[in-house]
Amino acid sequence: MKYYSLNKNSANTTFEEATIKGQAPDKGLYFPSSIPRLDKEFIANIKSYSKEKIGFEVMKPFVGESIPDAVLQKIIAETINFEFSLIEVHKNVYALELFHGPTLAFKDVGARFMSRCLGYFNRNKKQKTTVLVATSGDTGGAVANGFLGVDGVDVIILYPSKKVSTVQELQLTTLGKNISAIEINGSFDDCQTIVKQAFTDEVLNKNFSLTSANSINVARWLPQQLYYFYAYQQWQFDEPPVISVPSGNFGNICAGILAYISGLPVKHFIAACNANDVVPEFLQTGNYQAKKTIPTISNAMDVGNPSNFVRVLELFHQQVNDLKNVLTSYSVSDAATKATISEVYTQYNYTLDPHGAVGYYALIEHQLNYNNDAGIFLETAHPVKFPETVEQSTGNKIEIPASIQYLFKQKKESVLMNASFDDFKEWMMSR
Repeated sequence: MKYYSLNKNSANTTFEEATIKGQAPDKGLYFPSSIPRLDKEFIANIKSYSKEKIGFEVMKPFVGESIPDAVLQKIIAETINFEFSLIEVHKNVYALELFHGPTLAFKDVGARFMSRCLGYFNRNKKQKTTVLVATSGDTGGAVANGFLGVDGVDVIILYPSKKVSTVQELQLTTLGKNISAIEINGSFDDCQTIVKQAFTDEVLNKNFSLTSANSINVARWLPQQLYYFYAYQQWQFDEPPVISVPSGNFGNICAGILAYISGLPVKHFIAACNANDVVPEFLQTGNYQAKKTIPTISNAMDVGNPSNFVRVLELFHQQVNDLKNVLTSYSVSDAATKATISEVYTQYNYTLDPHGAVGYYALIEHQLNYNNDAGIFLETAHPVKFPETVEQSTGNKIEIPASIQYLFKQKKESVLMNASFDDFKEWMMSR
């Protein structure tokens, strides 16, 4: 498998090189040169396969010859060694719980897969790789956990000050070792802008071997396909599901659509957005206009210029009408999000986090318009990450899972910095 830059001004490359570089030299995102087509027999028999077998069959074509089969099988096994539970909330509505990993968020899958790939690629190298990542919430914790202690890799995480939850912040600022946290006085988009500038800065690239662990990196983006297959493996209806995905930077839903194009049965996708409505507006008007980020209670989705949407368009060869046949998008307010958390808890005794609530709301909205099609919404993070919002909405105290209780005894360590690339560059060069 080869990968090309969506800006079309860089040479094609391998999965290994695309992973190490993160972004192409022409600043474009890497994209697979062809979309694998899964055997129909594989889909027909999916319920009889192990999660490890499914993971290997899905990822092998994308990895190609960059990783030996035995190593890839080990990477897959370590990436997915937790549950992906499909839970019935009520008739025709199911939650795919993606918060059973070590940092209680869906991003554990991509972060664990990428860290292990990068560890393999760095096995014989003398120069360390420096991973730069911007986070709006869960990415930072998942990347920090996934890369902690990986030989030959330093991780630098940029996050917006006072715009992530307490648990999210503790997960990315308390590990130490090879993990550094930069607290930016600004928004997620400011963090992402600094990271993108770093990749094009000659001085930094001369002194550091830089890569990204955001979903712009193919090794973070592509394995997110897997839990869509695990959802279908548990699906009990004859008709394929409608799938509602809480969407911020659009890497997650892009991976789901990629799985669909590869052969996974899905009836329709819903991009469930909060007040950051760039994509819902685009699908209505045909005009894509990046916007200033609006802070919301579903903070991991606070993205005003989603990087991965160019990949979504590429999947449909820039044909917007074809995209609209597969994807619908809704914008959900904070007020509606809170009301949804309250109503679902009261009526069905199920606790949503704010991001899952956005996904649930959009799914219900879609069902009202399309014959109540049975569907799945992605519950992307554990409610404990957002205790203030969830407890206010449900009137119920959230029990802290035993797996993260230790965090509250740890000391936060971060570097507070203005939203300035020059300040970040100076800090990097002084390390």
